[in-house]
Amino acid sequence: MSFSGGLMKMVKPCFRPSSAGGMEDASSRRSGRVDGLLWYKDLGRHVGGEFSMAVMQANNLLEDQCQIESGALGLGLQAPHGTFVGVYDGHGGPEAARFVNEHLFNYLRKFLSEQKGMSADIIRKAFLATEEDFLSHVQNQWLTKPQIAAVGSCCLVSIICGGLLYIANAGDSRAVLGVYNKTFKDITAVQMSTEHNAAVNSVREELHLLHPEDPQIVLLKHNVWRVKGLIQVSRSIGDAYLKKAEFNREPLLPKFRLPKTFNKPILSAEPSIVTHQLSPQDQFLILASDGLWEQLTNQEAVEIVHNSPRNGIARRLVKAALQEAAKKREMRYSDLKKIDRGIRRHFHDDITVVVLFLDTNSLSKSPSRSPSVSIRGGISIPVDPTRP
Repeated sequence: MSFSGGLMKMVKPCFRPSSAGGMEDASSRRSGRVDGLLWYKDLGRHVGGEFSMAVMQANNLLEDQCQIESGALGLGLQAPHGTFVGVYDGHGGPEAARFVNEHLFNYLRKFLSEQKGMSADIIRKAFLATEEDFLSHVQNQWLTKPQIAAVGSCCLVSIICGGLLYIANAGDSRAVLGVYNKTFKDITAVQMSTEHNAAVNSVREELHLLHPEDPQIVLLKHNVWRVKGLIQVSRSIGDAYLKKAEFNREPLLPKFRLPKTFNKPILSAEPSIVTHQLSPQDQFLILASDGLWEQLTNQEAVEIVHNSPRNGIARRLVKAALQEAAKKREMRYSDLKKIDRGIRRHFHDDITVVVLFLDTNSLSKSPSRSPSVSIRGGISIPVDPTRP
């Protein structure tokens, strides 16, 4: 059906006026700007070059969060310098993603300061400490806000430190490296992250190996593979209802409760971690929630970055994703932009994009002279209680 038909009539009451392009707003949060449902930081500098960020809200409450921290990664004068980027794609509500945004980097700094150097083990410890902290938060809220047990977040982190690129992932966000080939003068997409989504055959096999006693550990429901028929991702921070049986009971909503109890966690917060030695051919890194990758392939995304100006490139990727989402629904991009949050989720997910440019000259300079940056990206428009 064409969007100009019945569907257009259905969503027309949900159209909203667009705000003035790029106007500063009190909710823009630390150097970002806001345009309607879009938060963005067009260009900034980090220890290893430049960066661009953008977050597009589709849910009634924004469930995506992101951050960039660049400069000293630990505490004290001898702390190593580098750049930390986190993309946190929440589900079931915004609480877990916000919690990760506030705590994960602080745990990393703490463990890095204790160990005096970056390592995959430090990153892993930061993920698991954040998980433990959030599950304690769920325990404290259980009697007054039990549904927080069904809130979780995917967690994608990249760290550039000492000429190495660390990628850690729990969930289905994705990190893609743009690698330039001088011989053919083209750009190639290299996926750096491992995804933990039940749609991936190897993930389903892993779940069956971990839970051999449960033939229904993964179920196909409405043509979508889900862990226990409930959730697509097999790793996350939060989702206490599938980590601890004590949270899989009343007063949690019946749709989240399993018919039988379980003795070990069904989901895991353990990240998959990749370490990569950076080279001059590594031009840039795209980190994004699955809202982007549902619309664009890895190669499409790196070609857009490679063939476009750096300034505003994260916004440009978001626009390309929205244009593709509109095309799939046989509607104009200009009409999609007018649809308000909440209703917008029927057309695309929240989309978070961070592009890190990897400049060889910047990476080789003394890191102590590099700029210190701390930005948390995203907005969340308050819900209007008078709105139906």
